[in-house]
Amino acid sequence: MPHRSRSARADELTGIQRIEVASGAPFREIGMHLVADMPPLPLDALAAGQRAGRLWVAVDAADRPIAFVLVDLVDGAAHVQQLSVDPAYARRGIGRGLLDEVAGWATAEGWPALTLTTFRSVPWNAPYYARCGFRELAEAELTPGLAGFLAAEAALGFDATDRVAMRRPVD
Repeated sequence: MPHRSRSARADELTGIQRIEVASGAPFREIGMHLVADMPPLPLDALAAGQRAGRLWVAVDAADRPIAFVLVDLVDGAAHVQQLSVDPAYARRGIGRGLLDEVAGWATAEGWPALTLTTFRSVPWNAPYYARCGFRELAEAELTPGLAGFLAAEAALGFDATDRVAMRRPVD
């Protein structure tokens, strides 16, 4: 059954946090406990995104969120800060649908591209995003904001050689 997406409501933020925590479980299965144990985005960050109209959810038939995407504006692009799908709904095109929703929004708002940072070696990260139209940026192509994200992620303990910034032009 195709999913439907919409803007998130303020009363859904704790449920969105639960989705993010659940989406960390597959990382534990590949030995990435640091990622699996990361706390979810703080409620105030989700609330700010929701108020700004940059937090979307995919919902089930009962209109309950099963996935979400939070977008920020970074260096002239719509930056995918977090995309999480409840593992019970994975591999159904829900994440791709949310990315397409964000791309449509970015186009309407005049942003030329989507950006994100992710793991190069995790199958449902960089290889997945490449299938969704993103390409890895070379170091010389990094904007100050993206370079800052990568540095902050390395400071958290993520393997800097496995982190990558990616960009997808929008129509």
